[in-house]
Amino acid sequence: MSKLKAVREQKNLTQEELSEKSKISVRTIQRIEAGTEPKGHTLRALAQALEVEETSLQDIIIIPEMNDEAKDESIPEMKKEQQPDINYSLIKIINLSSLLFTLLPPLNILVPLILMFTMKQRNNLVRQIISVQMIWTVMAPIVFILGIFLKLGRPFTLILMVVIVLSNIFIILRNAAEIDRKRKLYINLNFSMI
Repeated sequence: MSKLKAVREQKNLTQEELSEKSKISVRTIQRIEAGTEPKGHTLRALAQALEVEETSLQDIIIIPEMNDEAKDESIPEMKKEQQPDINYSLIKIINLSSLLFTLLPPLNILVPLILMFTMKQRNNLVRQIISVQMIWTVMAPIVFILGIFLKLGRPFTLILMVVIVLSNIFIILRNAAEIDRKRKLYINLNFSMI
């Protein structure tokens, strides 16, 4: 069962009612319920209309409560892999592991990736953390090379290097704080690179 459909049915809403409430077309709701993952504005609008966290439409499968007989008949036992166990303290550790390797850019991706598999935290938040680090690792040398081409001297180049490193430290620490407070990332992408 689609996560959106499960939540919608739990709230006793039809697709049309959810469409009116969220201002998202019925066709889009049908696509999401058929398997397309909601993102960006669509995800926010649907989560707001259903009064649930955005992550509940992405990471967690919500199954409406039923009596024991109905469970036995309608829902086969789910594998543990289908229900990722989200441990926010482990996610925070994975995020902060990038901090140790800010000066060694390939490791700021590799270490969280290894931790993702060893800690069994293969969820959207961890993928976003690693994707942000991948983007930063690609963008940092480009910004640095552009700074060198400006030929503003050694002091500027040194300041630029410090600003680039501090920007990644800020991203990591800000995301760690947001994971603590709201169980989501402050700086994230609308797509995952892994």
